[in-house]
Amino acid sequence: MSTAGDTSTPQMPPLAHEYLDHLRFERRLAAGTIANYQRDLADLAGFAASADDPRRALAVGQLTSNDVRRFLASLHSKGMTPKAISRLLSGWRGYFHFALKQGVGHANPCDGVRAPKAEKRLPRTLSPDEAVRLLTFADDSLAGVRDRAAFELLYSCGLRVAELVALNLDSIDYTSREIRVLGKGNKTRIVPVGVPAIQAVRLWLARRPVPKNPGETALFLGAQGKRISASVLQTRIKMWAIKQGIDVNVHPHMLRHSFASHVLQSSQNLRAVQEMMGHASIASTQVYTHLDFQHLAKVYDSSHPRAKKT
Repeated sequence: MSTAGDTSTPQMPPLAHEYLDHLRFERRLAAGTIANYQRDLADLAGFAASADDPRRALAVGQLTSNDVRRFLASLHSKGMTPKAISRLLSGWRGYFHFALKQGVGHANPCDGVRAPKAEKRLPRTLSPDEAVRLLTFADDSLAGVRDRAAFELLYSCGLRVAELVALNLDSIDYTSREIRVLGKGNKTRIVPVGVPAIQAVRLWLARRPVPKNPGETALFLGAQGKRISASVLQTRIKMWAIKQGIDVNVHPHMLRHSFASHVLQSSQNLRAVQEMMGHASIASTQVYTHLDFQHLAKVYDSSHPRAKKT
């Protein structure tokens, strides 16, 4: 509705220009950010001018929450994404907060207004066959043995790559087949470890080189004899996925998603998956129930004679 850099837009009330100056000189925001705020405010003034009651034209200080909701609904109906609407709403909210400090208006009409929810994108997972293919590459070099052990733990335990990198030599109990993981918020959790992962780690330990620092306790070392970095693992897993013919953009977190999805499909135990993943809220884990339903829906569609319309 407006163009960046058009500071003479007649619809823009003087207070809007004061707010832009506040952002520019007091908060010292970048020029591009200022331009975005200016477009947002021009749009807001344009909406206000198009109100049903002509006496309210330009009366931004008199807008209500219902007005704001109507404006946002109009933008949404025209195809603006929920993310863009959320950013727009945040900009408007900041402007009205500034206006109240200047004694203009009696309430922030953006308070209590929410942007439409963005469609939740389900995480991409590997199929069980793809996961096995990724983990069974043939390379007995030092780096290959290390990579296989690292990838096995990612998939076997549903680890974040940062958690894997932080593992120490004493993190795994090989007798009970359990691993002690330091997760987000410095919270420790105990996760079972599969036999293939235990075997892969034992092979790595038998060949683990002498670290550069004799006191280094990291389970996995990089080429320089120091604790391996997450970026190295990300590069290595992409390389192996390509070599193994897996035609998706594989990254370490995909193995974590795959772990959760595959365990949930087999056990139907959402709480157990939550504990093993280290999710503080069950809501974080529930996304994998959607993945499971997708799996069931595909089976249904492919087998039930009444599943699809003719």
